[in-house]
Amino acid sequence: MRTTVLDQGRGFPLCVEPRGRQDLGVFVTEHRQLLHENLAEHGAVLLRGFGGTRDGFAPAVSALADRLLPYVHGNSPRTKVSDAGIYTSTEYPAEFAIPLHNELSYAARWPSVLFLHCVTAPERGGQTPIADSREILRRLPPGVRRRFTERGVIYRQRLHGGVGLGRSWQQTYETGDRALVERHLRELGAEFSWTADGGLRTSQLRPATVIHPVLGEEVWFNQADQWHWTGAGPDTGEELLELLGEDDLPTSCRHGDGTPLAPEDLSDIRRVGRECAVRFDWAPGDLLMIDNVRVAHGREPYAGPRRILLAMA
Repeated sequence: MRTTVLDQGRGFPLCVEPRGRQDLGVFVTEHRQLLHENLAEHGAVLLRGFGGTRDGFAPAVSALADRLLPYVHGNSPRTKVSDAGIYTSTEYPAEFAIPLHNELSYAARWPSVLFLHCVTAPERGGQTPIADSREILRRLPPGVRRRFTERGVIYRQRLHGGVGLGRSWQQTYETGDRALVERHLRELGAEFSWTADGGLRTSQLRPATVIHPVLGEEVWFNQADQWHWTGAGPDTGEELLELLGEDDLPTSCRHGDGTPLAPEDLSDIRRVGRECAVRFDWAPGDLLMIDNVRVAHGREPYAGPRRILLAMA
């Protein structure tokens, strides 16, 4: 195999390519330990140019991960492709960018590793930018970093019961059983209440940073800039806020002490994320492994069909 670091300055992602035709499933089965060692070193590994990828994503990730996780409690619009733990990466409208984030960083539990597989590459754009969450933390203005690390973030969801803006609680928790949802939320330590129209409100206080379990380093680990109404863009966000009010937005957030987030701070967070991002164009068959705590990811706007699949472990 041939290995290349796509961004030498930042040291990732490591791109792994076969020297001849080789089946992806066979390769990852034979080199599982080496791939995880590379992931630990670089934070992101891109497998490119392998055969057997059309229907080989599920077997490949099953060989790389002991157990795949369901996308329970997530807020991104996505579809479950199979009960084996395969989802579409996101179905957020193509014309919008998705800012850098660590998957499920707003929850009490999150995946350690993400697997992203390109089935169809878009005609233009649609990259999945990735950035080192340690670098993001280092480069944030000191005042922004201090306000978030000292206060944390309260994430609030307003999930409808079947008809409405955003996701339903049935989609979010992959069940129509209220008792199962309540038990899950209690296990997470979340506050919740059912609404008169059959919807659900949830609230969780989470830290803005965490310590990487292996590196022992502090990393930026929150989605405040994505959950806040300004994440929809200034015009759209203000229209939604005026129409619905903050309490009825599908997602909203504040500092952990209840004070509003400053739009200027959120702008700085988005700016630093863009400055730290590494980008590459997708090719059909690509399989990208990401350390979800060390490396944040996003999505650029795109044109033409785009199909990226996701699995989490």
